[in-house]
Amino acid sequence: MAETTARRPAMPSPAERARTIAERGGRAALMPSGETSARIAPLLHHVHPDGAATILLADEHPIIASAFHAPRGELAAMLEVADPTPVRLREPVRGLLWLTGWLRVLDSEQEREAVLAVAERRPDSRLLDAGHGATVLRLESASMVVADAEGTCSVATGEFSAARPDPFCMMEDGWLRHLELSHRDVVGLLARHLPEQLRGGHIRPLGLDKHGLRLRVESADGDHDVRLAFSRPVFTAEHLGLELRRLVGCPFLAQQRQG
Repeated sequence: MAETTARRPAMPSPAERARTIAERGGRAALMPSGETSARIAPLLHHVHPDGAATILLADEHPIIASAFHAPRGELAAMLEVADPTPVRLREPVRGLLWLTGWLRVLDSEQEREAVLAVAERRPDSRLLDAGHGATVLRLESASMVVADAEGTCSVATGEFSAARPDPFCMMEDGWLRHLELSHRDVVGLLARHLPEQLRGGHIRPLGLDKHGLRLRVESADGDHDVRLAFSRPVFTAEHLGLELRRLVGCPFLAQQRQG
């Protein structure tokens, strides 16, 4: 008798998930190599499509002098970017991106170019502090790792550059907060897709991407993340709405599909 294996639902690739976390920005911590207990919160950070990161620190921060005096003016460091959950959960982080590489302080011309490059993608008033109380550094990534409920995977910088962020990544948090606060009845209807042993837990919206909706079930025995797959990848708000209504079990859409 042939063995059957459970088919995993379609999901974004590790590189796409990494690009999505980078695009949303999240919270960052800079850690010099070998000093994982020294977590530095940058004034601003931005991960570029090539995997490099621009980081803004106060002029007086000791790591700036360390980078200046390091061999070749480069200091081994890691930047951690955390992707917070859209609603308040017991575990408030749904994904992490780690960029490990070489950190250096930019000269005045490079600093100006870096600030303009970030401003084009993500205007931020804190960029005005560059050269006026804040120093701009660049982290050249040598390796990247993404970790979330889908797994922990290394991502080559070439794969990262070739991937694209999820089309809904800058809108999903607002949509999911609205679902949590104003449509608890809809969240309840989604419970029919969960394994029976999870249906008694507290079901919360966790994530949304072109492949499906993610829920977190908070129960007495811990937290469980479940992906509800769409019937096909979606790229527009209209098609997203259709897929969400199918998951909920909209009778009108069910009739359309039979017709």
